[in-house]
Amino acid sequence: MSYSTLDYRVDEDGILTLTLNRPEQLNSFTPTMAAELEQAFRRASEEDAVKAIVVTGAGRAFCAGMDLSAPGNVFGLNEDLRPTNADMRERLESPEIQNGIRDTGGKVTLAIYDCKKPIIAAINGAAVGIGATMTLAMDIRLASEKARIGFVFGKIGVVPEACSSWFLPRIVGMQQALEWVYSGDIIDAHAAHHGRLVKGVYPADELLPAAYALARKFIQHRSPVAIAIARQMFYRNSALPHPREAHRVESLGMFYTSLEDGKEGVASFLEKRDPNYAGKASQMPAFYPWWQD
Repeated sequence: MSYSTLDYRVDEDGILTLTLNRPEQLNSFTPTMAAELEQAFRRASEEDAVKAIVVTGAGRAFCAGMDLSAPGNVFGLNEDLRPTNADMRERLESPEIQNGIRDTGGKVTLAIYDCKKPIIAAINGAAVGIGATMTLAMDIRLASEKARIGFVFGKIGVVPEACSSWFLPRIVGMQQALEWVYSGDIIDAHAAHHGRLVKGVYPADELLPAAYALARKFIQHRSPVAIAIARQMFYRNSALPHPREAHRVESLGMFYTSLEDGKEGVASFLEKRDPNYAGKASQMPAFYPWWQD
């Protein structure tokens, strides 16, 4: 499958490099890019050849935000509609709401949230607006010294999107999240690191090697099934009201992984050899996805 706004390449280690590829427009976000990103993450989630994902930008930017030069509603929304809270609760998947009302960035981050593979953002340059918020659903963010990040929505009279009001306070805390959103300041990579938004800051030529090294650490000699379940357990269980709910899910996860890849993991430990896991993320245990029950 080919993309007009993305580059999708999987290396011999199973690392997908997903590159936002509109360099002349600083990889600015469009409804087309949104649709392609959503499809690419859902595709990667089910492709067993993909073990981990590194997301970066072509050229000197990561993503400079929404392409504000588009005609009409630049966010791709249908201005003839007047949606209600009830519409969003009861008709979220209807074509009218899906295509004319739903935030395109939010649909992308929900695809990232549902993904079964570890995801690392390699923020190589400007990451503004959706360029910043799309990274929040990714597991790890690394930044180049050239990165500049901004939650600038207030400066153009709109609210934060891409599920960022759920993710950002969880990552950096409420106080820091609100300061960045209220001010709309463009912060450098070191300020983002100090605020706990990014894990590390690297010289530009060391950013992708660092991201790939981390990705390999996550996937080499690891069970794809256990990784997929663990990723979803941490995101979903951490938002539940009582640890008993996590216990229910963890019990199922432990039970089913112990029957297959867990046996190989124990055997490899006792025999002092590398494991050879047979499980595939495309073939999950029967209880998965538990949150849809």
